[in-house]
Amino acid sequence: MKKVIVLLSIFLLLINFNLFSKSSDTIVKIPKVALTSIPFNIKITTSETFSIDDLTLEINENPISKNKIAKNKDGLTISDIVLSYSGQSTIKIKFKSQTITKKIRIIPAWLSILPPIIAILLALLTRQMIISLFVGIWFGVSFINGYNFLSGFFLTLDNYIVNALADPSHASIVIFSLLFGGMVGIISKNGGMRGIVKLASKHANSRRRGLLATSLLGTVIFFDDYANTLLVGNTMRPFTDKLKISREKLSYIVDSTAAPIANLAPISTWAVFKMSLLIEPYQNANIAESPYITFLKSIPYSFYGIFSLLLLYSLAILKRDFGTMLTAEKRALKTGKVLRDGANPLIDESLLEENEFGDKPTHWMNALIPVFTVVFTTVLSLYITGKNNLGGIEPSLRNIIGNSDSFSALMWAAAMGCLAGLLLTVSQRILSLENTIKAWLSGVKSMVLAVVILVLAWSLGSLTQDMHTAEYIINITKDIITPAILPLSIFILSSLVSFSTGTSWGTMSIFVPIAVPLALSMTDSINSPIYLASFAAILSGATLGDHCSPISDTTILSSMASGSDHIDHVKTQIPYAIFAGIIAICFGFLPAGFKIYNPLLLLAGLILIILVVIFYGKKWESI
Repeated sequence: MKKVIVLLSIFLLLINFNLFSKSSDTIVKIPKVALTSIPFNIKITTSETFSIDDLTLEINENPISKNKIAKNKDGLTISDIVLSYSGQSTIKIKFKSQTITKKIRIIPAWLSILPPIIAILLALLTRQMIISLFVGIWFGVSFINGYNFLSGFFLTLDNYIVNALADPSHASIVIFSLLFGGMVGIISKNGGMRGIVKLASKHANSRRRGLLATSLLGTVIFFDDYANTLLVGNTMRPFTDKLKISREKLSYIVDSTAAPIANLAPISTWAVFKMSLLIEPYQNANIAESPYITFLKSIPYSFYGIFSLLLLYSLAILKRDFGTMLTAEKRALKTGKVLRDGANPLIDESLLEENEFGDKPTHWMNALIPVFTVVFTTVLSLYITGKNNLGGIEPSLRNIIGNSDSFSALMWAAAMGCLAGLLLTVSQRILSLENTIKAWLSGVKSMVLAVVILVLAWSLGSLTQDMHTAEYIINITKDIITPAILPLSIFILSSLVSFSTGTSWGTMSIFVPIAVPLALSMTDSINSPIYLASFAAILSGATLGDHCSPISDTTILSSMASGSDHIDHVKTQIPYAIFAGIIAICFGFLPAGFKIYNPLLLLAGLILIILVVIFYGKKWESI
């Protein structure tokens, strides 16, 4: 009994000590890992009053100069700390009466680019995206955690994959994709898809018309690249199959209209995101011009988006292809196989077979109404959420779209599309309610593989942020940039970062805060061709890298929506993307560095595209 009383007394004393001792709300934030010879920052957040003289910082008992310490509204920031050796280091921060000790691991800088390289090379060699992405993440997490591959395996699962799925925007895209797949399952089995094919066949009864119709649909849906990709790919797939257009070509059209047209459109989710990134750099530089005006002025300098669309339409109008795409089109035309033998499409089409419940009547309205419902609900939801979030801002269309919740809008739209498809199918007694639900579930299941790959791609993107992959690429090239090659350099660097990380929006988030102040310091005006081309180069490079990267989320979605083998899509798209990128450099970003911009350069680029397509490409009829 005495022992119990003694233990209870100690417990109560500990509670009282914790309750009445002065607690500290000082938070020290350090990176998960740092790279040798690459600067990193430490942030200290506190509500206490202090001065810089109150703080002493030591790394491995070596003091850090107070010139690197800056005070801000939330606390302190210690900037540009550089360590030239690898291994674990001890950071000791003496802040007034308290001492805080942190550990940070320093790894060789070149290791930061190894995880995406491993994932990309394995994907190209094995064609197994899930294994390739997982191995790339696993290696990177192991590097961060002391090269322990056992703990790296488990941390990959609970620290990266779980967190990627838990991100609200990622979860929204997953739900949108699954719901949209369910809608496709319904309209596939109620005869709606066959009705669309029959209707389209009356007007677009040739391969050229079919390609142009698909391209035009991808151009018209400009408000969001995700919605564009899933709508165009899923809607046009049965139609292009009938015309013997390869899945590789369909996924190329889907991918090469979605991001470029969203990039060029004056009002889109891309436009809003790009404007939001400019706000802070403009405030810091005391620039009064609206970021939206800058964005509008930069549209003519978005050379990659412009030339990729011109190439896309030139190939369709001239009825030609070249490179690996020519091989895919030759197979589709000669054998009728829209997929190569042994292909692994990112959608399980066996779950979308139309005749599972017997032959059903076909009418295009059964597919078109749900698809139109998705488009209408998306636009309406963007307007409603944007207007509700204005908070006293001028209710212009730009501000409404700028404050909208695009992820919620997409989820609501897909749900309404499912509901429309279900009501149409049951009310016409095409399928029973039970079979309609089964059709919906089959559509959801067909998307599972792509969703898994998408989550892994997001996980790898998060890992590259923790490993400072982008900072490493920027750091090793920063000393060679001059004003004349600034737009070109930013275009190439953002392409490399986007290719390595698999995210165009992530690349823009990294580059705008770095490249915009750099461009402002090298130019005499925000209306200078060098500045506008430099800003546009970030967006163009992010799109080019996104088009070439097998770990890109939008590239994965394009393969999923088109029912294409993902690696086949990447391999056939890369030659076209690189060609458009070279044209963008020669007739856009390079002249802009010398303050030259002339619409005649765009015309010259188009003429070169046409000449290459004519003399290097081959006509379909001669295949």
